[in-house]
Amino acid sequence: MRVIRHIIRKEFLQLFRDKQMLRVSLIAPVFQLIVLGYAATFDVKDIPLVIVDQDHSTSSRQLVRDFESTGYFKVVGYLDRIGKIDGQLDDGHASMAMVIPRNFDRDLGRGTPAPLQLIADGSETSSATVGLNYAAIIVTRYSQQILLQTLVRHGTRTLPARIQTEFRVWYNPELKSRNFMVPGVLGLLLMVMTMLLTSLAIVKEKELGTLEQLIVTPIKSYQLVTGKLAPFLAIGLVDVFLVIATAAFLFNLPVKGSEVLLVALSLVFLMTTLGLGLFISTISRTQQQAMMTAIFFFMMPMIFFAGFVFPIESMPTVFQYVSYLMPLRYYFVIVRGLFLKGVGLDILWPQAAALLLFGVTILGLSVARFQKKIG
Repeated sequence: MRVIRHIIRKEFLQLFRDKQMLRVSLIAPVFQLIVLGYAATFDVKDIPLVIVDQDHSTSSRQLVRDFESTGYFKVVGYLDRIGKIDGQLDDGHASMAMVIPRNFDRDLGRGTPAPLQLIADGSETSSATVGLNYAAIIVTRYSQQILLQTLVRHGTRTLPARIQTEFRVWYNPELKSRNFMVPGVLGLLLMVMTMLLTSLAIVKEKELGTLEQLIVTPIKSYQLVTGKLAPFLAIGLVDVFLVIATAAFLFNLPVKGSEVLLVALSLVFLMTTLGLGLFISTISRTQQQAMMTAIFFFMMPMIFFAGFVFPIESMPTVFQYVSYLMPLRYYFVIVRGLFLKGVGLDILWPQAAALLLFGVTILGLSVARFQKKIG
């Protein structure tokens, strides 16, 4: 027991001397608990909904109010024609659309089937499935209310009012979850492979002392940084081509948009992951520190806030704003837009611009910090 007590004491002393590792060990669980407690939710609410109301009647306005009052849907716009729905779903401004045709109120009054169309963005599989189920319940409840009102006013002498709902799912008609997951996996792979490998490889050289040996050579700092990052950039590009090929031949999910654009924007995204990996290497002394810092403070928050698992619109407002600071959020929109929607840079330019800004800023600051560390 005496020997065991000495070993325990030695381990505690070693732990407390490593201030950075101690902070990571104590702060990371609290940080993850806060993130998971608020942001990690499978509840779907505030689904962005656009309305095409061609009837402009009391009945159509009441139906829209019923959708809004549930809290499951948030009306983000009214369109004057059906052709504008494509742009709203393509750029992610809306996840669903409801089309109320002309004579909707008249058909309800006559007891003839009143047509109604609900369109969902199938590239967000979970939100689309839940949203369509919610919509079906709301429409059924509305039909029952109209039926009761008709019976109260006219008794059984008139035909009951009925709504004939047509559900359509764009971009992923069968709502296959793998069509939603496979493009997202590309983002996760690039983030994990490049960020983690970059930070671990550089910190490993610190531990072995080989980095200091390189510093004292005539090699210039920019040459050292470029040489360090180039192999991981190549690995990231290989991963992009592997995912494209696997998705097409194994999952029958080819890229509907431009493959050249996908590769180009993947390179922009790699600027952020390589920059973060380089930054982590400057604040870590051991590989264990680098791994824990990368996983708990960078990777997991990105996964939670980027919309890979949990719908962003269902998060508290403050965390929705936090998600704008996650480069992975923009890359997910890009890969799903190119894989499933076939859109181009004319639609994806806001995400591409944001990703480029993050990439240049993060990589630039990380390179400057790394050069200062080795200077």
